[in-house]
Amino acid sequence: MCQFDNAANVVLDDIIAARRTNRMFLPDFPEKDQISEIIKAGLAAPFAAAAVGGGGSQYFRQFFVFSNESRSISIAGGLMMEKIIEMYNDLSRETGNNPGMTEKTQSFASRLDMMKKMGFVGGVGNAPYFIVVAERKGYPPVEQQSLAHCLENMWLKATALNLGFQLVSLTTQMGSDPEFCRLLGIEPGAYELNGCAVGYPKEKLPPSVRPPPDDVTKWLD
Repeated sequence: MCQFDNAANVVLDDIIAARRTNRMFLPDFPEKDQISEIIKAGLAAPFAAAAVGGGGSQYFRQFFVFSNESRSISIAGGLMMEKIIEMYNDLSRETGNNPGMTEKTQSFASRLDMMKKMGFVGGVGNAPYFIVVAERKGYPPVEQQSLAHCLENMWLKATALNLGFQLVSLTTQMGSDPEFCRLLGIEPGAYELNGCAVGYPKEKLPPSVRPPPDDVTKWLD
């Protein structure tokens, strides 16, 4: 096991504290080597080896990098906007049939409506890179948990490289979309997906506010 000194521990604390969500990016493209470093960090995250047949499978996790202004990002963005509209219409029908759902879903419905009006999905086409991560499905189905570990690693590495990072959670809805999967070259329904946007942040964000650990921790006998 590696041994780290206190200086490394302090640096890690600083990186964790500096991790923020960036939604505005400069147009400049980070170096491809930096994107590769971020992907390497994601690949190092744990995965459900027992669920997908052990650690020998080299295809338990795959990464797909879309560059801004490319043909593929235009296609991906269009398909994801279609999904936004579909989700909004489905939710409107559900709340129409069940008025009790309206208050519970209001915040989510408002966000879908906002994206529908904007005409694009945040992080897809307005950041230099949109990265889709695919986690092979297994049993029990814990792919999104593995993807969460992966994206956290990627987020921290991007922060260490002074790059901005934004989760693109709509990507989770695209794993069974035949056209989107065809664009990635994977079988529809075989993988769970999630995604993120990466680029140079347009503005420096203030530190996030969190309660002291003692306020939210209960030590049990």
